Amino acid sequence: MPEYRYTARNEFGAKMEGVIDAATESEAAATLSVGGLFPLEMTPVLKQTVTGKVRRVNAQQLASFYSQLADLLHGGVPLLRSLKILHDQTSNTNLKFVLDNIYRRVEAGETLAEAMTRYQTVFGEMGVQMVRAGSEGGFLEESLTHVAEYTETQDDLKSRIIGALVYPVLLSFFLITVVSAILVFIVPYFQTLFEDLRKRGELPQITEWLLFISAQAKFFLIGIIPVLIFGFIWFRFWSRTENGRRLIDRFKLRMPLVGRVYEGFAVARFCRVLGTLLKNGVPIVKSLDISADATGNQILSDAIQRASENISGGSRLAGPLAESGCFPRSIVEMISVAEESNTLDSVLIDISASLEKRNWRSLDLAVRFIEPLMLMLLGTIVFFLVLALMMPIFNMSNM
Repeated sequence: MPEYRYTARNEFGAKMEGVIDAATESEAAATLSVGGLFPLEMTPVLKQTVTGKVRRVNAQQLASFYSQLADLLHGGVPLLRSLKILHDQTSNTNLKFVLDNIYRRVEAGETLAEAMTRYQTVFGEMGVQMVRAGSEGGFLEESLTHVAEYTETQDDLKSRIIGALVYPVLLSFFLITVVSAILVFIVPYFQTLFEDLRKRGELPQITEWLLFISAQAKFFLIGIIPVLIFGFIWFRFWSRTENGRRLIDRFKLRMPLVGRVYEGFAVARFCRVLGTLLKNGVPIVKSLDISADATGNQILSDAIQRASENISGGSRLAGPLAESGCFPRSIVEMISVAEESNTLDSVLIDISASLEKRNWRSLDLAVRFIEPLMLMLLGTIVFFLVLALMMPIFNMSNM
């Protein structure tokens, strides 16, 4: 049965709020009137229409939620009232549903982190843990601000990478389309033209290769489409398994050109989150458990978890990180010096800022390097096609 959130006044004029089950808004108002309440406002509570997991929320909307909640709390607005304000003003139906349920659970006595834990699909493990640490350590507003910055940075990085790759991807699509059309529809017409040269054994080898590729291209294109569709479906399922995720994350770290950039951003996120938590007095073991999720990479996360276990046994942070082989030596050395001087929190934040600037420059250089590579590949293929088709024609004209 639908639910309606109401605001009403009782017989003494006191304002009351709550939720009531009713088939229609009129029925809800009538039920309140029978109970001696005068309804002022009636709002239907949106329910999730799709069973199963809650859908993800747009990163910009999620970052806006974190930032606005931090501002409201910093301004002295109580948590429940802040959640209601954000619930009422959001236009995203999925986020509105989630905030309504979080409001109810917090109202029932759960902490904000406990309520958010039920919707990790939306908020993510790292976001929930940061909120939990902020609630327990008394710096919830700052935690929410850092989660908002982290979410915005992730979305900005994703947008910049997609924007940078639009030109190479379109160029690749154009290249594949044009070359496929030439091989399937144009090159076969030269088959009969070059037949006499082939019988005399005077057809250049490069042209023989082109004619062979053209003869196989049609069957290859017909057969490759179902293979690509099946491969895409299989990859989607496989990438969600633990082994699949680990292999993909390992490949991301080893990719040419962009692997170092990806690793740099992951390490920068780890340093910023860890430095923020340590700065606010969170114990280092718990800080490492939370910041491990900030990397977004299972390989780096496992290395940090192993470091956390060693620290529990009395070791320093720099040693286990160096042994993992997943962190740059320069970063490990700075962490080691910071531990000795007891300035680890501030040094980690400085490392994060420095890494982010360096990574943005490296990313721009990597993207600029991809574009001329694509143009060189396009020029090479065009040169091969022209040379393979024109050489026999020159030979025929010289006879």
